[in-house]
Amino acid sequence: MTGITDFDALRRAMAENSEEPEGPARNARAEQLLAEAEKLDVPLAVIEALGHQLKVYNYSSEKDKMFVPFARLLRMWDERPEDFDEYEVHSLHWVFKWMSSGMLGQPHIPLASIEKWLGEMEHRYRLAGHSERAVRSAEFSVASHVGDLARAERAYAAWLAADRDTMADCHACELHTQGEWQVQQERYAEALDLWAPVLGGEFTCAHEPHTVLASSLTPLLHLGRADEARAHHLRGFRLVRPMESMRGAYADHVEFCALSGNEARGLELLAERPAYFTDSGNPQSGLDFLAAVTLLMDRLTELGLGDQQVPGPTSRTWTARELAAHARVEAFSLAARFDERNGTTHVGDRARARMDQRPLVERLPLGVRSAARPVAAPVTTTAPEVIPEKDLTALLTEARRLSDTLQPHAVEAWLAVSQASEGVELSARDRAEIADHQAMDRGPEGIALFEHAAELFAEAGDPGEAWAARARGAYVHALTGEIDEALTAIAEPYDGVLALYSEEGTGVRQTAAVLMSRARILMRRVHGDSPDHKPESADLASAEAAVREVLALVEGHTGDDVRLAARGAEGQAMLAELAVRGGDLETAVRLFSKASTAFVVAGLPWFAVEYEARLAGLAHHLGDVTEAERALRAALEHGGPYLEAPGRAQLHLQLAEVLGGRGRSEEAAEHALEAAHWSDEAGEGPTLGAWARHQLGGFLLRQGRWAEAAEVLESALPDLSVETHGDGAIVQTQWWLGDCLSELGEHRAAAERRLQAAEIARHWPEQNDHATLAHLAAESLGHAELPAEADQAYERAGELWRSLGNVHGLVRSLRARAWLALRADLADRGLDRARELMAGAIEECEAALLVTDDQEARQRLTGELGHTHRQFGELLARSVAEEAEDTAIQTAFEDALAQTAESVTVFAALGEGAVHTRTGAELAAGWLEADLSRPADAAARARGVLKAYEGADDGDETVRARRAEAEQLLQLMEEQTDK
Repeated sequence: MTGITDFDALRRAMAENSEEPEGPARNARAEQLLAEAEKLDVPLAVIEALGHQLKVYNYSSEKDKMFVPFARLLRMWDERPEDFDEYEVHSLHWVFKWMSSGMLGQPHIPLASIEKWLGEMEHRYRLAGHSERAVRSAEFSVASHVGDLARAERAYAAWLAADRDTMADCHACELHTQGEWQVQQERYAEALDLWAPVLGGEFTCAHEPHTVLASSLTPLLHLGRADEARAHHLRGFRLVRPMESMRGAYADHVEFCALSGNEARGLELLAERPAYFTDSGNPQSGLDFLAAVTLLMDRLTELGLGDQQVPGPTSRTWTARELAAHARVEAFSLAARFDERNGTTHVGDRARARMDQRPLVERLPLGVRSAARPVAAPVTTTAPEVIPEKDLTALLTEARRLSDTLQPHAVEAWLAVSQASEGVELSARDRAEIADHQAMDRGPEGIALFEHAAELFAEAGDPGEAWAARARGAYVHALTGEIDEALTAIAEPYDGVLALYSEEGTGVRQTAAVLMSRARILMRRVHGDSPDHKPESADLASAEAAVREVLALVEGHTGDDVRLAARGAEGQAMLAELAVRGGDLETAVRLFSKASTAFVVAGLPWFAVEYEARLAGLAHHLGDVTEAERALRAALEHGGPYLEAPGRAQLHLQLAEVLGGRGRSEEAAEHALEAAHWSDEAGEGPTLGAWARHQLGGFLLRQGRWAEAAEVLESALPDLSVETHGDGAIVQTQWWLGDCLSELGEHRAAAERRLQAAEIARHWPEQNDHATLAHLAAESLGHAELPAEADQAYERAGELWRSLGNVHGLVRSLRARAWLALRADLADRGLDRARELMAGAIEECEAALLVTDDQEARQRLTGELGHTHRQFGELLARSVAEEAEDTAIQTAFEDALAQTAESVTVFAALGEGAVHTRTGAELAAGWLEADLSRPADAAARARGVLKAYEGADDGDETVRARRAEAEQLLQLMEEQTDK
């Protein structure tokens, strides 16, 4: 890159390079610019180029390169201080601090040299008249680095006691360092108190709150403030990710992942920055990174994943166990170099402590797209060959207890009995129960085993249980869609058990089991599970009769019999389903509620989950969101630890949507977060998880948590698909993301997202969203300093607004284009175009007013017209440069005043409802009168504003501001008149 022929061109080139991303390319350009500066034969040009080089080195992975340009700068200062302007003198002294911290991070620089440099810094600061605050801060850094705690405490106190001046680090950086000292002393709460102004945005700089957010992660986990830690990780990592120089902060995020059960995300972070394993320009941050890598790899190895392939130095492939060993060796090697230089063990001790940390949270869901937590393959154990009979008896007793009371894991208990009974002589009853439960576990493959169980029950003298086993086999046919076969198979057990029951040959429990199997089969017929059968009213009647037969049988017999109580509860739920089929939703809600309550009373709350979820859906459909919320909360509570991940994800997501619809976005976000987490655990991250992240991003956006929302929405987008989620979800996610990026000042990226969303919406029949997105994209392009692209997008939006008959959107697009025209070209051509566009906006308002009879619409259009005149006046006032000729300024201000005065007239027509907009325009006109040397007219306008607010509420901020401005204008004009 050549062609730099003068100092101004050099400065422009350096400014452009400063805006480039951190890294070797920017550094190389700075080196080229220094060579160009040396050709100009202007000492200040070389000084500025050296300063630029120093800055880009400092904010990169090549910090070790900054000592050479600084030494040259210092020599030039000592030889010819008159070559330095005021800014460069300040800059020279400022980067003394960079040298101090930079030397500490380079173990090859002797400690004696660092101490000598510290003395040199103190001497030069004193000569320049600067406070010793920066010097004591540098001394503190040296002392704390080597572990001299007594000296560190003294320097810390002296640092805080010294006056702040122009050489002191910014507030944000000072507070970061002070907080880190508190963390070293394990005073976590004190650290977070110090960091609060930085975290809250009161103090910021190029690297803050980036580093404070990263440094706060582990202290927050120690204090149990996990939600804040999650938020700081999402917000902070977004800031750190694009900045190559922030390897130390990046390491804090890797450490956080290892300590919070997010090992998979930690691996993703390592994969993003392979160069961090080998960058050698800043050994201190290299040590921090390697220590965090060791911690993460040790954690994976501890989880049984030592042989898993992981990201590492690109020279080869790595397993977690191999990388742990490599990183540990490299880290301790670096630490040893520091400790040898320092004459202490402090650096090595801190590195070891960092590597030896234990997880502080078992699993902290983050909400972002991530692989499920790595899980090692289960270790299989061989059961003992001989099981003592008393152990088998105990297993049988426990299995019967679990199945009789319908407890979770009853099937697993019977499996244990089956395994333990191999080779052991058992009674027919025992064998029947084992076969029966094996059949339950096998699904469709268990039909024949049900028949075998029935034979064994008959052999054991329990014909009722034999019929029940055969009935269960019949129901399995229905589960596979074979409804007719199931009805045929249930007929004999049904008749047989009723006959047996009438003869008192079996009990209520066995009879109820058969009747319930028959009712379940008929319910399957109602649900249309058979591909060749469409449910008819006769099917509904048959199913209802079967269900009521079950209820009639068990009524009065439930007592302490959990199984019979469950039959009754299930029967109520079946009637609820039939009510839904019949369109009687209110009855369905009542019956589902009754079923759920019955299960809970019976001590079987986990069975109530399904029915509370159904109840929630019905209540929501009926508009009873309070009941829907209650039911979903109950479902989560009843499910407890027995809810499987997919069901838990669904319930949390439904509750999030209900709460979000009620405006409770903070709590809704918590449940959407849980939904995303459990979706990932269930392996449904790309489907249900993507939708949960979409919702979570929206809820975070509503709370103004822009950075967190952006991270979540960006992680949702790759998995959202038209086929699974619909193009509306994709557009909404892009839309929300554009809003977040706009708030974060990332305007170019915001424009890209909005344009992508607009391109999808372009194909929709209804074009309002397309127009809105095009308009928003134009706004972002304007903020991104891309005026030509912005104008094109506004033109597109304007055409869409016109086609939709939306005058307000059209007028605003025209006004925006007028401002762009003025900004893009201050010459007459740009002003002429701006005038045309503003005039066009006025014409559109006036034309719409001529054809609009609706009073409310006329009020809105009149307000739009007033705002357009007002903006036209502002545009004209700003259209002349300060150095323009007096006549040009006079003409522009006269035209501006005419438009502003017209806006006053228009707003006045709207009455008291537009008093604030009218007085704002009145004051703008007054200042223009003042600029045109018409103090009497200006004063009159000021008095008019004060009169408008006579008796107005002083508590209104706008009223106070208008009065204050009017009084200021009036006073100035009266002073001019007196002269």
